[in-house]
Amino acid sequence: MGFLRVAVEAILFLGFLVIAVFAPTLDAQTCLPSNVFPDALVDLKKWYSAEYGDYLTAEKPSFFVGLIWVELVFQWPLAVVNLYGIVARKSWFSTTCLMYGVSTLTSMVAILAEMLGSGRASDKLLSLYYPFLGLAVLSILRGLVPTSSKPALSSGRRPLPRKKRD
Repeated sequence: MGFLRVAVEAILFLGFLVIAVFAPTLDAQTCLPSNVFPDALVDLKKWYSAEYGDYLTAEKPSFFVGLIWVELVFQWPLAVVNLYGIVARKSWFSTTCLMYGVSTLTSMVAILAEMLGSGRASDKLLSLYYPFLGLAVLSILRGLVPTSSKPALSSGRRPLPRKKRD
């Protein structure tokens, strides 16, 4: 179980790192004026939208803009906090991981439902969004695993009391 937990947390760390970098630099361009960002980032976002056919980032429908605000105000800070929680082995990591996962899963279901329902999303575009769905599910599963600071007894029984010597 120890190796599995380390592997899951390594995957989560990479996912949270991606969110920590790309949410304020690329996703925020959906909500904020483009003159706030350097030209290189604006050009990168335009290239991405054209290359992958991400019509949601290009057209900016209201529901999508709202979900990006949720990402920036709630999910992004949780991703940053979770990075710290993993590195510092904090006891609250399970709770913040669960919070991140539930919020992200809700957003991803709405986004993917739109994409699949509209028939406008290419396989190439979906292949970029599915890993975030997986990150959300993995975060929920990790959040449901309790973190114990005490080592468990291997037999499941309490140790016998010591006998007094005369």
